[in-house]
Amino acid sequence: MLQVRGKGDSSAALVALTERVIEIARSSGGTVIVNDRADVVLMTGAAGVHVGQEDLPIEAVRNIVGAGRIAGLSTHTREQIDRALETSADYVAVGPIFETDTKATGYSARGLDLIAYAAGRGKPIVAIGGITLERAAEVIAAGASGLAVITDLLEGGNPEARVRAYLRALA
Repeated sequence: MLQVRGKGDSSAALVALTERVIEIARSSGGTVIVNDRADVVLMTGAAGVHVGQEDLPIEAVRNIVGAGRIAGLSTHTREQIDRALETSADYVAVGPIFETDTKATGYSARGLDLIAYAAGRGKPIVAIGGITLERAAEVIAAGASGLAVITDLLEGGNPEARVRAYLRALA
């Protein structure tokens, strides 16, 4: 699954980027979701949307994109997780698990205990924040259903090889 994120992009640029990513992903069976922008999901035919705590409420997003599309929600505390698990979100992202400079969330590293708290409660849990190949297995062992990885995919300058290394490590 790929998430298209373009915080500073114009709507037109984000639509064009999303359409291009969908076109590329389709050839390899990839699924594309859009960060924050349910409207872009509808315009491009993306598979879904991911929102954070400061974005549209997940139920409003669900009303926009419909039941047939993916809707994910980021959480950072036990209270947010508890609320998220009661919503129509298809998955709950939890983090940042480790320190990260990729995105300023306003939250310090939450640790693996937060993954364990969220896991096994009816929805897939996606760990986010500071995930590396070396940490991936322990994050899955803590109960994560999936991993959100950004910076570490660029390690070594070959994202495709890095993704393949993740797939081997987690097989």
